[in-house]
Amino acid sequence: MNMRLPLRITLFLVLCISALTQPPAPPAPKPTGTERLNQWRLSRMPILMEDFGELGRYRDANAALPPRASGENRVVFYGDSITDNWKLDEYFPGKPYVNRGISGQTTPQLLIRFRPDVIDLEPKVVVILAGTNDIAGNTGPMRLEDIEANYASIAELARAHDIKVVYSSVLPVHEYTERAGDMFNQRTPAKILALNRWLKEYCAAHGCVYLDYFSAMVDKNGFLQKDLADDGLHPNKDGYTLMAPMAEAAIAKAVVRGN
Repeated sequence: MNMRLPLRITLFLVLCISALTQPPAPPAPKPTGTERLNQWRLSRMPILMEDFGELGRYRDANAALPPRASGENRVVFYGDSITDNWKLDEYFPGKPYVNRGISGQTTPQLLIRFRPDVIDLEPKVVVILAGTNDIAGNTGPMRLEDIEANYASIAELARAHDIKVVYSSVLPVHEYTERAGDMFNQRTPAKILALNRWLKEYCAAHGCVYLDYFSAMVDKNGFLQKDLADDGLHPNKDGYTLMAPMAEAAIAKAVVRGN
């Protein structure tokens, strides 16, 4: 036993010295935008398989919401994470504004839940901000024509129930920060511009209000202003502070059209 102890110590020292002399392992390559999207899709698969439109998210909140009072200009803010993250009570204090955004959603999902989360709440106006996740392919590849068709279907449902529609432009994106990553591979500026052109023309032709966040938030390079979003996509406090009065003005315009 005593004769084997020095041998063990010797082997341990050899291993330690060997480990110290080995070159450090190269850092693992960062996942690409496509790889991150695929990982995100896999993480969402159980939810989407059970409830693709996520109808359960606001079911209890909708049931608890009192009927719209006479003369109340209730507004539903509807969309994806940019809406979901927006603390409406801070930016529109005292206003009867209801948030029905769900992070990550695309226009087919918004279409599925439009009745319970918008129509059944009987708002005067719905402010819709969507499309960026369609471009990114969150629920699969989407042609612009398919996104536009979903926009049109949502607006037709709203008109059938006397709800005025405010369609917000898709926001620009940037890659100025480490958190932003390769944002342009997922949300190409060219597709954002094309979808916004269609939205503006559709609103003009069908009596919807076009809320042009894009023009107010884009920089000289055609990208989202760096100080408005830390991750290249989601507005920070400065971003929402810029957007709030624009949304208020668009809502006022829609209410006038409804009277």
